[in-house]
Amino acid sequence: MMETEDYFRFVLGVVLVFTTAVTGYHRFKAAQSREKISRKDEGVLFAILLRGTGLFLFGVTGIYLVSPVSVQWAGIAIPIPIRWFGAIGGLLSSFLMYWTLHSLGKNLTDTVVTRANATLVTQGPYRWVRHPFYITTAVVMVSVTLLTANWLIGLSSATILGMLAMRTPKEEQALIDRFGQDYIDYMKVTGRFFPRFR
Repeated sequence: MMETEDYFRFVLGVVLVFTTAVTGYHRFKAAQSREKISRKDEGVLFAILLRGTGLFLFGVTGIYLVSPVSVQWAGIAIPIPIRWFGAIGGLLSSFLMYWTLHSLGKNLTDTVVTRANATLVTQGPYRWVRHPFYITTAVVMVSVTLLTANWLIGLSSATILGMLAMRTPKEEQALIDRFGQDYIDYMKVTGRFFPRFR
């Protein structure tokens, strides 16, 4: 009979496969424009730190999947029901990731620069928040932290989310520069990360 930890590893594997497939597919579709995307506006050091932390997180999570005992030294005591809550959140976030990236379409980039042929997206989850991709990423990372019960994964996730939050004002300025008053009007009726209730 499967041990509880094996169930968590199985759910984690499903979440990672699905979200990686969804993001990979949409990044591939967006990259078909062959437009060269500059990361200099983001800052070279910032870009290196963000992507380096992301690779580290992915690596540690992969190690947990293959050999949980190898990262057991960074384990934390999280009650089983809360870890199951992480499992449910992870599975739901996989579908939210698809909805978000499908709505964003070919506008997707991994930096603050907007594509030359970008369009202002205000449908799907963008109807309520301006950065649903970051919210979805946060839900995935919290879920992964709960599923693995690992503080190293949690710390890496928090670092990435903090850096994305720091980068957001620069990204929004680029969108204002690109879409002008349309984006300013859009900002007035949506929240950055959370819906704005009127």
